[in-house]
Amino acid sequence: MFLGRKLAIAVVLALVPMVGYLLWAGMREGPAPAVEVTSDLPAVGQETKLTIAVKEPVRGLTSLKVVAGGPALKAPVTLLEQSFEAAPAHKPWVTPSTTETTVTVVIGKRAMPELVPGQLLVRVVAGRAGTWLRQPAPTEVEKTFEVRLQPPALTATSSFVHPAQGGAEAVVYEVGASSVKDGVQVGDWFFPGSPLPGGAPSQKVVLFAVPYDLELSEADAKEKIKLVAVDDVGNRAEQGFVHKFFPRPMGKDTIELKEAFMRKVTGEIYSRTPELQQKGSLVEDYLQLNGDLRRANNATLKELGAKSVPQFLWKETFQPMQNAAVKGSFADRRAYMVDGRQVDSQDHLGFDLASLERAPVQAANAGTVVLARYYGIFGNAVVIDHGFGLQTLYAHLSSIGVKEGDAVARGAEIGRTGATGLAGGDHLHFTTVLHGLPVNPIEWWDAHWIRDRLKLKLGDALPWAEQAPVPPPGSP
Repeated sequence: MFLGRKLAIAVVLALVPMVGYLLWAGMREGPAPAVEVTSDLPAVGQETKLTIAVKEPVRGLTSLKVVAGGPALKAPVTLLEQSFEAAPAHKPWVTPSTTETTVTVVIGKRAMPELVPGQLLVRVVAGRAGTWLRQPAPTEVEKTFEVRLQPPALTATSSFVHPAQGGAEAVVYEVGASSVKDGVQVGDWFFPGSPLPGGAPSQKVVLFAVPYDLELSEADAKEKIKLVAVDDVGNRAEQGFVHKFFPRPMGKDTIELKEAFMRKVTGEIYSRTPELQQKGSLVEDYLQLNGDLRRANNATLKELGAKSVPQFLWKETFQPMQNAAVKGSFADRRAYMVDGRQVDSQDHLGFDLASLERAPVQAANAGTVVLARYYGIFGNAVVIDHGFGLQTLYAHLSSIGVKEGDAVARGAEIGRTGATGLAGGDHLHFTTVLHGLPVNPIEWWDAHWIRDRLKLKLGDALPWAEQAPVPPPGSP
């Protein structure tokens, strides 16, 4: 009897851990999955991205399903459905295969053509691993979004908008209060609108340009040059507004690169631009400056244009450099040759104006100096902001007579001509720039053009009075 009792106790003692383990394994249920749903926009419009993060660190996840429904949809739409390998129910010590996941789903009119304004309900269902005793229900999280599909109101109010390839123009328009970004789209270039001085809150104006290298027919220009307005959830309104378009094909030019010239400009520019590493050969060094550094300098012009003040800083017609002869034209595509072989092609986006050596350079119009320093391929250079994205560039100076932040008057001396940067001789490289895009300066030298293209559209918003015209450089 005593041995039997001892055996029974031993069996019980052996079974207790086993039973305890089975109970522990059967009851070891993880927490309900944590679900977080975030949106990149305040509501649902054309395309809204939802980021869904799900976590269950103990037993892991088994499934994830995202469904959209509610009054804004006729029928529910499954946006995503995934399954994950479950942790073994009898091996609770095994690390689960998936304890957390983050997914992105897109909702909106583009992804759901049947979507209508109203309330959109997004339901996230996250399944988790069970045990041999328990199979927990999945966790469900719901989030409601407002659907807005009406684009901002948009109406062009200007007549006779006649841009030219490589030239500038203006348009006045009215836009609804829901717009957060509006202006003119021309190819890859976007020109932002600004409040019309003295106008109603809905009235805006934008100075825009057609890129010098964008070749369009008049029919294409009317179709592809668009006034646009976008709200905070991506609803977009578009309107054509061009009445006539004037193509101006680019000219062509050939530049023969001489060794003495390349040594001069590479020696100077590399010494003044320490962040650049020389390539090793004279031609490769020159090509890096003519290509990579040119692109970097042009990117800086775009950054400066984005900071232009939304007001007209000028009241008179722009003036060219006094007593200067033209040595180059605007928007020539230059082929660069070495020993009869073409090694590069770049666009010359301004006028080369020559007078006496180290001749005075005058500000083309009133404005604020936003750049006055050594500036890569442009050498010693000055950029003046005239407002609403319009700026003028003066390059290759031998000396600079202003500093950044200075207010300058029309005709004020800002420096002297020179041969710094990629210049072969003493001259001024001059151009007008609109939101970073070089445009034909001749238009801005022409009082009739300013009257017809700007003043007639803007009225008192443009504080300009017509003066006697100044003949452009090279005129008889």
